[in-house]
Amino acid sequence: MSSDRTRNVVKEIIREIGQECATQGQTVSEILVAFMLCVTRLLDTTNPSLSTIKMQVNFDMNYANRAEFLNEQHHVLEARLAPVVRDITDSCPHLQEEMENVYQKIVSYVLLASGLGSPTDIGVVREVTAALQSVFPQREIMTFTSLGKKNKEQQLKTFAMLVTGIRLYNKACGKGGSSIDDLPAILNEAIPSATRTIDEGLNNCHLRAHQYTALLESMQEDQHRHTQLSSFKLKEALFNVRQYEAFLCILLSDAITSAQEVEKMQVQFATTMEQLKNTVANKVSVDANKVFPLFIALSNLWTGFQDEMLLLKFLTSMTNNLQQFSEIQSQLFSEELLTSLLEGLTVKSDEERLRETIGTRVNVSDFKNQEWLFPETIEHFDQLLIQYHGFCAYAIGVKGLTLPGNPAIGILKHKEKCYVFSSKEAAYIFAQDPDRFIQLNVEKAKEYAELIQLLELHHQFEYLVPYAQARTPDECLMKPTVKCDSSSQTDTHILPPTIVTSYEWNEWEMRRKAIKLANLRRKLTHAMQTDLSNMRRQNCTQVYLPKDVSTQTKRDNSSNVPRPQIFLEGLRGQSSPTTHTVKVNLTRAVDET
Repeated sequence: MSSDRTRNVVKEIIREIGQECATQGQTVSEILVAFMLCVTRLLDTTNPSLSTIKMQVNFDMNYANRAEFLNEQHHVLEARLAPVVRDITDSCPHLQEEMENVYQKIVSYVLLASGLGSPTDIGVVREVTAALQSVFPQREIMTFTSLGKKNKEQQLKTFAMLVTGIRLYNKACGKGGSSIDDLPAILNEAIPSATRTIDEGLNNCHLRAHQYTALLESMQEDQHRHTQLSSFKLKEALFNVRQYEAFLCILLSDAITSAQEVEKMQVQFATTMEQLKNTVANKVSVDANKVFPLFIALSNLWTGFQDEMLLLKFLTSMTNNLQQFSEIQSQLFSEELLTSLLEGLTVKSDEERLRETIGTRVNVSDFKNQEWLFPETIEHFDQLLIQYHGFCAYAIGVKGLTLPGNPAIGILKHKEKCYVFSSKEAAYIFAQDPDRFIQLNVEKAKEYAELIQLLELHHQFEYLVPYAQARTPDECLMKPTVKCDSSSQTDTHILPPTIVTSYEWNEWEMRRKAIKLANLRRKLTHAMQTDLSNMRRQNCTQVYLPKDVSTQTKRDNSSNVPRPQIFLEGLRGQSSPTTHTVKVNLTRAVDET
């Protein structure tokens, strides 16, 4: 059967079961039907186990953490304002009357975006108009309409923040803002009240969990008590209050965070307001660059107060909705019945059980192949992700109890997961064969389906996934294993296109460029041919011609001395009988040569 056909069959079964429940007076969601797929169990109004599952489904579908909730609320507000923004940004007024209409729409947008007062209150509209006139006179409407769409939207947001800041400043100075609620004062009263309500619910959960645990322990120790109490759904009731306790702890944490944020914003708001008053004082005119950032800061802080109000209403609504799912176990076990059943028993609180194990810890030397973690051996010891929501890993599968684990005894790290225990003995037994006890816990979760979410065992059941992790249409808590053919495709051109102007696809053009680069006119080509070379590929090589080069190692040189030139005068004789000779030396000096 194909996956689409299987899904259609499952949807049809779910629809029929839902209709059958409706005919018998019980309205249930299709998601709950898909999880249980059992009409008789869905109609059982005395089953704490079913009530716990309903609680889990309700919380999983409706709860969102602080960031998700506020982000969703901001998107809702933007969606509501979108038609007004579109009407303003798309308008192109030319006549005076059209400009006035656009300006009135801007006033409406500013009032709706700020959430300070009703648009039907004439006094509020006049106050907003006066504040807007101080930062955006009507004569500048043509300049506004000449902007681009994105710039117009940004300007509208800026106008809304500036007008909000101005109105808050006027309210602080006693010059207006009568329609603006004192949100800090309201939050200072509402948050402690919501926190007290959650605390009261937690205290009741703790008491009930301790009483149910004491009764279950007595059943295991005394066979007579087991026979007496076996008809009661004590385990289902225990899991119900433990789940209710876990959800209330999440809501209480959000409420405490909200209180801290409000306290911090109140300090910032008072500081900014005082700075603005000192800047404005009694001056006739003030530099816009100095006061506009302060007005915007006041507006952002006030938006934070409004967010906290929405968050507080959400937490209060979640607390009230969860309370109905805890009423079944309270009806099954009234105060009078519990008092009679607990007669002669000692009820221990979680804190008392932890105090009993103070000073006891496992001896690491007793375990050769197990890794134990202690506060002094690991950083951020208190931030470790503990399995089973911090309950004893041994007591769940063996006793069916959710006993608080004591990390000081030692945290067993097995297959990259951490486990805590309620006693040293439980730690030793579990460490002998962890896989067996882990499987026992899985089997216990199969017997009591509510343990899957309470103990965070979704990784043990691959066909289940929390709704918060898969908030998509037409998807329920059951996630069947589907096999299908799949393929992937990558982009042909991952990088942006680049045109190379020097690229050539023509082979002959590339040959021409190659010949030009080689400059073969100055080269000598040699070819060689062998026998039967007509069947072979023609090969050729090209080399550079040898270049004649000469060197000179010596230089020829010569020197010349004067040639002697000596003459004798009178050798031929004269008229006189006596011969007289004169020797004349005409040789040049050496330094004259």
